[in-house]
Amino acid sequence: MTFELAVVGGGNMGAALLGGLLASGWASPGQLCVVEVLPERRTQLQVEFPGVAVLDRIAPAVAVVIAVKPPDAPAAVAAAVAAGAQRILSIAAGVSIGTLQEAAGNEAVVIRAMPNTPALVGAGAAAISGGPTATDVDLEWAEGVLGAVGTVVRVPEYQLDAVTGLAGSGPAYVFLVAEALIDAGVLAGLARPIAEALVIQLLVGSAKLLAGRGDPARLRANVTSPGGTTAAGLRVLEQLGVRSAFLEAVMAATERSRALGA
Repeated sequence: MTFELAVVGGGNMGAALLGGLLASGWASPGQLCVVEVLPERRTQLQVEFPGVAVLDRIAPAVAVVIAVKPPDAPAAVAAAVAAGAQRILSIAAGVSIGTLQEAAGNEAVVIRAMPNTPALVGAGAAAISGGPTATDVDLEWAEGVLGAVGTVVRVPEYQLDAVTGLAGSGPAYVFLVAEALIDAGVLAGLARPIAEALVIQLLVGSAKLLAGRGDPARLRANVTSPGGTTAAGLRVLEQLGVRSAFLEAVMAATERSRALGA
């Protein structure tokens, strides 16, 4: 039997992608398989995804998603191509298109992607870059796969490090802001559970506003009355260099991604 898609690696990201593909109707359970080497994890996947073949080795598939640890990616690509894969979509961090294509030879199209952890809840942000033989049809296919768990954009490969520094590491920046706001609420006199509930909802609500209306500068201005409380708080944030700190954080993460890739 030849599967429509094999997900190689049944960890968090692989499982999130599998769940998104099933939930979106991209494929039926019988068209998909997931490859996982750990026996206990295979048992968990069988329970979580009934009808999906859970295997300990790569089976014949038209296309393969590589969701393994970076050092294991080239071998996984080679095994997938040997099993007949025609398309390879890799989400292995830092593994270049050149490395992937070398492992694939001339037998398969290679596409490299950088997703982020909100894909676990179907709200990811991913960027893709095609290998030397990838066509628009191949990229559209990759967008369809990753689009099952979020937003997808196309970038040249050299920009994937910037995507890593911004969207890949970005959730950690947001969570740090959440921690700080909760602590600030406690400092101002709120009970921690109340501060946590308020901060979680203000982030969810603010994200929905931004997604629906765009233009963060205008949305910020709408909240900021002249001489009001928000203006006072924003003045302190600007004085303390919060905007600059985010710029430096993204650049540091981008440079680190480049160094790891090299």
